[in-house]
Amino acid sequence: MMFTLLSLAKAKAITDSLARTELLDTTGKTEMEKTLIAKLKESGSVSMEDALGNLFDKALVFGLKILAALLIYFIGAYLIKAFKRFLRKFFERRRTEPAIVSFVMSLVSTVCWIMLVIIVVGTLGIETTSIAALLAAGGMAIGMALSGTVQNFAGGVMILVFKPFKVGDYIEAQGYAGTVTEMNITSTKMLTVDNRVIILPNGSLSSGTVNNYSSMPFRRVDITVSVEYGSDAAKVKELLLALAAKDSRVLTSGQGAPADPFAALNKLSSSSVDFVFRVWVNSTDYWPVYFDLNEEIYKSLPENGVGFPFPQMTVHMSED
Repeated sequence: MMFTLLSLAKAKAITDSLARTELLDTTGKTEMEKTLIAKLKESGSVSMEDALGNLFDKALVFGLKILAALLIYFIGAYLIKAFKRFLRKFFERRRTEPAIVSFVMSLVSTVCWIMLVIIVVGTLGIETTSIAALLAAGGMAIGMALSGTVQNFAGGVMILVFKPFKVGDYIEAQGYAGTVTEMNITSTKMLTVDNRVIILPNGSLSSGTVNNYSSMPFRRVDITVSVEYGSDAAKVKELLLALAAKDSRVLTSGQGAPADPFAALNKLSSSSVDFVFRVWVNSTDYWPVYFDLNEEIYKSLPENGVGFPFPQMTVHMSED
């Protein structure tokens, strides 16, 4: 357009210059020559006016497009901020995990701003089909390259939504056992009893088996007590139940536990008589009670005439 305008301006300048020369001087010219000269002058003037009119019209249309694009941008930005405030309040009412709130807010913000930019660019008259195709192709390529990360993202969302465990729970998963210390959108950290930090990807964690030892308030301590053959079964059960009654951490059904302490003869093994000893405790007291009861059993039973067995084998000799 600028090139056309300059060409027309140059032609007008040449025409005006020639009008002052003998070429366009009407003195002594014939009627045909005078007519041609007049048409030449008229042609140059009309073309210049048309060019300026077209330029003004196009500038006006483009200016209106810019105003419309700015209006759409500011309205869209306001709506995006309002929608994000609504989402944040919604998550606060639901008490959603901060990690999932951050992830969803970032995702929504990115998608909304990309859509707003495409709409604004389309309002200016720029073709957006190629831009959308480019974004789609780029998204597909990134998704394929980060397939494992995307799986961990999805697993993190599932864990944070359904909450199979929380920070502070003692869990067993993927061959590891420990206390959960941190949860984010891609991985979970746990601290083992020997002070190792284990980082598990949420993708495999959400699709695997998780044993949560802290989800219930009570746990049952199961101990197998092996005594030698010839021991008084009733006496053994009485001694075991007495140990349970002596420990204040052992709970009864009256204290909310699922059952009272229990002891019974469980199995006749090749070298021992095996008793099962079960008590209910608070989940936090499981390991202290487990170790303390084993120690008390080891001291109390021999003091009351109950011995522990050793592997034995009876050999019969034939005279032949």
